[in-house]
Amino acid sequence: MKGIPLKPLVAAITISLTLAACSTTPQQATNTEQTQQNQLEVSANNPFFKPYNTFFGIPDFDNIKPEHYLPAFEAGVKQQQQEIAAISNNAKPATFANTIEAMEFSGDLLNKVSRVFYNLTGAHTNKDLQDIAKIVSPMLSSARDDIYLNDKLFQRVKSVYEQQESLNLTVSEAKLLNDTYKSFTRGGANLSPQDKQKLRDLNEQIGKLSIEYGDNVLKENNAFKLIIDNQDDLSGLPQGVINTAAQKATKLGHDGKWVFTIHRPSITPFLTYADNRDLREKIYKAYVNQANHNDANDNKAILATIAALRSERATLMGYNTHADFVLENRTAKNPQNVYTLLDRIWPAAINKAKTEVANMQSLIDAEGGDFTLQAWDWWYYSDKIRVAKYDFNEQQTKPYFSLESTLDGVFYTANRLFGITVKERTDLPKYHPDVRTWEVYDKDGSLMGIFLGDFYVRETKRGGAWMNAYRQQYNMNGVDSKPIIVNVLNFPRPTASRPSLLTFDEASTLFHEFGHALHGLLSDVKYRSQSGTSVPRDYVEFPSQVMENWMTQPQVLAQFAKHYETGEIIPQKLVDKIQAASQFNQGFITVEYMAATYLDLDWHTLKNNTVHDAAKFEAESVAKMGLLPEIAPRYRSTYFSHIFAGGYSAGYYSYLWSEILGADAFEAFKENGIFDPETAQKFRDNILSKGGSADPMMLYKQFRGKEAGIEPLLRARGFLAQ
Repeated sequence: MKGIPLKPLVAAITISLTLAACSTTPQQATNTEQTQQNQLEVSANNPFFKPYNTFFGIPDFDNIKPEHYLPAFEAGVKQQQQEIAAISNNAKPATFANTIEAMEFSGDLLNKVSRVFYNLTGAHTNKDLQDIAKIVSPMLSSARDDIYLNDKLFQRVKSVYEQQESLNLTVSEAKLLNDTYKSFTRGGANLSPQDKQKLRDLNEQIGKLSIEYGDNVLKENNAFKLIIDNQDDLSGLPQGVINTAAQKATKLGHDGKWVFTIHRPSITPFLTYADNRDLREKIYKAYVNQANHNDANDNKAILATIAALRSERATLMGYNTHADFVLENRTAKNPQNVYTLLDRIWPAAINKAKTEVANMQSLIDAEGGDFTLQAWDWWYYSDKIRVAKYDFNEQQTKPYFSLESTLDGVFYTANRLFGITVKERTDLPKYHPDVRTWEVYDKDGSLMGIFLGDFYVRETKRGGAWMNAYRQQYNMNGVDSKPIIVNVLNFPRPTASRPSLLTFDEASTLFHEFGHALHGLLSDVKYRSQSGTSVPRDYVEFPSQVMENWMTQPQVLAQFAKHYETGEIIPQKLVDKIQAASQFNQGFITVEYMAATYLDLDWHTLKNNTVHDAAKFEAESVAKMGLLPEIAPRYRSTYFSHIFAGGYSAGYYSYLWSEILGADAFEAFKENGIFDPETAQKFRDNILSKGGSADPMMLYKQFRGKEAGIEPLLRARGFLAQ
């Protein structure tokens, strides 16, 4: 998709607005008329300004171009401003319908364009979109502030809030009212005019810096190339990995060579299998030093400024720290509760990791190595131990986990649990040729939504895996909106000789992300803001954590884990090895993740607006937690996009918090049968369909009959005596 350069587009809009407000010469008038005519043509052809003329209202990707976004954002902001002004200036007394629901019904165009734009900036970005984001981010921040700092509107919201006991509201209505009121108070509605302006400035600065941070990480992620021209340096690597590296080299103009990158599908097998220790060190250090080279892409000053500005904003809002502000709206409630949870798990995890270090060092010594285990050795020697102890490595399982067969397993599991079926379509609009599309049918045969899968790694896509919605489910204001859900992942591409084969962890990730997709597809709520995954950040990972459990069940593996060449079902002997090795390396996995969690909390429990030396701060945080030198945090500060360019600031703990819920919830299925219809229906009715329409922990207790315990998680990771 080729778009016009951004600067001429912005200039044209600016010129048009300027000339409309002053007298003109004949030549200027001609220029103005031409500019206005061009804008009218852009507007007339702008897919966002009319219903999509596509099946199921899928975004009209074939006709959406970069020049359409900014006019649509501007029109969307203006439209919502007019809607909010009508609510604020309503002469009638404030009611739930004319104030709270009216606000909920506003912003359709803005929601429409935002969902396409921000999905694509993550999944298929380009220079045009990145430049537009830098304009749109402060625009949306300002528009959001215009709403939550509107005193006349706040007084109407407050009036309804104070009447709530007499309004006889449903559970979802009461939650909408309370969430709306809290959004205003947390958005600065009670601040003085001077402090409101200060809040606007802080929000704008943070938004701009977060975009710059994310852009730098993307550039760094794509910049490093390990180019190998000596075949001996490929020793230890599986042939499939070598073939992929050769394809990458050819694509980049390095025929006859092999290229490895710091994208996960490339770096992980290299660290795991490459015998060349020096090259393992080189690629590992490239990964852990992303955006940390004191150059144009360096993020140290940016992230330290973001943390300081967030601290300043929290103080302005009356909170001790940014973490206190964030966690007030989460199920954890405050940072001390999170630290307490981490401190309960950390000793067992670190002890397990120390045992793993000792075992690997013993192996190094036995092989005659004259060196001490380092961080870039962990994957290599842990895999050797896995093979020795369990006669098992991921290369044995990969042939059974092609992307196609694993998708079959995901859909099989969803069908057995909830009765849903899928039908693939190849004739529908898509934003990239990689994307695949399925119609999703409920158990009564009705078309309930669309599922998009974007599975392969590419340079226009940020790292990681995620779910999002191009359209959310809701049933409000006379509109019955059905969901359009996407899973975005970074799996290796097929080669000329084989399909995309997944590691065990990658296959598990596919199940995980489809758990998020089910949360969006099975949503059944009235209000858009309560749909699907619109739940607290430390709860949103819970349904996806639960979904992972089915992948490892023998009866599920028997359904989908089939050899991509022979069609042979995965042997029971190999399944037994998978089960036996399930707790292997859990010390490393847990410590690596928790180290990043501690780092996140440490950055966001700062109590002043001092801009810290990022390198020194991180070193002190790592020393305080007692992290082993052989393990780095899963994300170091300079490329921790979750917290500095995403929505997880002071919330990276959420994965562990949610996994506690997930492990406990799966106990219910194990107790009653993993496909027990009654348990599955309770899970759907109380968790998946409810979205954010009720208190999440109340919903969990309705499903489980009790609060979640920590023991199932500790037992699953091998931290409790069996």
